[in-house]
Amino acid sequence: MDVVFYVLQGQGVVEIGEERAIVEADTLIESPAKIPHRWINENEGPLRILVVKAPLPKEATKML
Repeated sequence: MDVVFYVLQGQGVVEIGEERAIVEADTLIESPAKIPHRWINENEGPLRILVVKAPLPKEATKML
């Protein structure tokens, strides 16, 4: 299952596999299935993240 994170508030560190990045509000991050990930809040303020999990589509998207 793929995961998408959207940072709503604050600043934090996201680690996905071997990658590490400092991110802040209004940032969208994709995390592929079966890749370890974690979040770290190194600040005193709140870090709020929207998490969306979705399975991969079984069919290609069709454009109308």
